Amino acid sequence: MAFCHFIPTKVLYGKGSLETLHEQKMPGRKALIVISAGISMKKYGYLKRIEEQLDKAGVMHVLFDRIQPNPIKAHVMEGAKLANAVGCDFVVGLGGGSSIDSAKAIAVMATNPGDYWQYVEGEPLKKSPLPIVAIPTTAGTGTEADLWTVITNEKTQEKRGFGCDETYPKIAVVDSDLMMTVPPRYTAFQGFDALFHSTEGYLSNQADLFSDLYALKAIELIGKNLRAAVENGENEEARANMALGSMISGFVESTAGCISEHSIEHALSAKHPDLPHGAGLIMICEAYYRQFCNKGCCDERLVRMAKALGNEKAEKPEDFVIALHELIEECHVDDLKMSDYGILKEDLHTLRVDAMGSMGGNFKKDPAPLSGDEVEAILEVSYR
Repeated sequence: MAFCHFIPTKVLYGKGSLETLHEQKMPGRKALIVISAGISMKKYGYLKRIEEQLDKAGVMHVLFDRIQPNPIKAHVMEGAKLANAVGCDFVVGLGGGSSIDSAKAIAVMATNPGDYWQYVEGEPLKKSPLPIVAIPTTAGTGTEADLWTVITNEKTQEKRGFGCDETYPKIAVVDSDLMMTVPPRYTAFQGFDALFHSTEGYLSNQADLFSDLYALKAIELIGKNLRAAVENGENEEARANMALGSMISGFVESTAGCISEHSIEHALSAKHPDLPHGAGLIMICEAYYRQFCNKGCCDERLVRMAKALGNEKAEKPEDFVIALHELIEECHVDDLKMSDYGILKEDLHTLRVDAMGSMGGNFKKDPAPLSGDEVEAILEVSYR
């Protein structure tokens, strides 16, 4: 057995943990706070609470509130320019995965010359990124506990991940009090995203002892709590357990990483930015995992995931797909259609090519190779 385990983020987890942020050693004296262009961070007082914590810590702050649900390169470059113009020495990402991912990418470009995409494509960073503090208000991405940032190049319609040791947040505050106002449908989208980070990591050919432990625990937490969080957003226990499951899924991404399910979805939401990432994953997941059931390459792991998801009597790999379908129905997201987001059936071949091309790095971690025809079949079966 051989593995490398490196997750250096200091995590403050638990209800009310935000109130201890000012007691931590801050990584700088002036922060750029990165939030979405929506109203929720201001409406529910989350931004004000962060500003109060930074004030107590003696940290100055500037706001950048331009981030979209599927964040784009232009806003990364704009945020980095602002950080430099006002002299920020660290970045706070507040919100969902889009805001925290953007904060990481802005931290990279605040210290490095040129265009963000040149680093996505493999050019080494010239300087260390600014330090990052991550404060999630959704239970979905786990980006507060991993190194990855996923950004769309709006010109080329590529949605790709980037990360290095220095894009791990220095501090993550995982406080379920900040997640109580997420609407039911988005609670489901985000929860399934977290689930698939762990199911993909558990099937990854880079899985190890630690990633397996993390993945099965996250699947269990999400399987037991997502329905309840969708049904009643004020259920504090369900919200707290979903926050924990999402964070642990970030640990899975840091160790085993995602496989090609994410590459396929990235092709969808790169071209159709109104499609929530989690919704895209839900659309393709049953056909996707059934492909691996048919291949017989990871039967025991699929059975273990079915048990972790709640079917203790699971005996065959197909039981995982059945358990997944039941959870989708119980969370009331079985009505999702690609066509509702402008995806045309005649686009599926191009989407397959896109997924396996520049966005296809995750295919290398699949438990068995997927052919182009198999990927296109997944899209065709999933299409409505």
